[in-house]
Amino acid sequence: MLSNGIKRGFPPERLKKIKEPKIHKDEGGYYIHTINENAKVYFEDYYKFLESAEKRCLREKEELDKRICECDPERIETLSYYRARKIIVELVLKIIHSFYGDSQNLAVIMTPWCLGTVILEKVETYKEIIAGGEIEDPNLRDNPYFVLKYLDEIYKKTLLEIFDLPQKAFRVKWQYTELLKRYSRLLSNVICGLETILLFLKGSASA
Repeated sequence: MLSNGIKRGFPPERLKKIKEPKIHKDEGGYYIHTINENAKVYFEDYYKFLESAEKRCLREKEELDKRICECDPERIETLSYYRARKIIVELVLKIIHSFYGDSQNLAVIMTPWCLGTVILEKVETYKEIIAGGEIEDPNLRDNPYFVLKYLDEIYKKTLLEIFDLPQKAFRVKWQYTELLKRYSRLLSNVICGLETILLFLKGSASA
């Protein structure tokens, strides 16, 4: 269970009752071969990883709130750095809570490296959204230029620290992204081909 009372989406007692061919069990417990990587991941390991990441985020958030409160308002860049880091920590907490409590989607069960890359992409998307003014983040109220500047500089390093991952962990992201692009292009070509055939058949039937 997480600090806010959110329970695991797939606890052992539920896994016992689920008739799902993707879920297996051995001497180590219940596990799944992940959708993205086809890697063996135990549910217990996955949830423990999220629990430890949440604890690090909560400690970090508490420390950042304290530093922001005690920091001299004239130290604009220092405050901006703290607020940029707080944006990342708060977003990661939201994602952890969402994934931890998800009881419908087995795709959220991943290895730490894969989870890190997924959250990295979500942070990058959020960064673009707040930079474009599509939504307001309270951490951007003062000196948004410097906050966004630091956010862009530190988000990868911060995520590696939160998840206790090596720097090379995020290199895998580009492999997944490239594969997705290839499959997307392939699917588009197939769909276009089918549409062409259907139009041809309709034209022939009308003639």
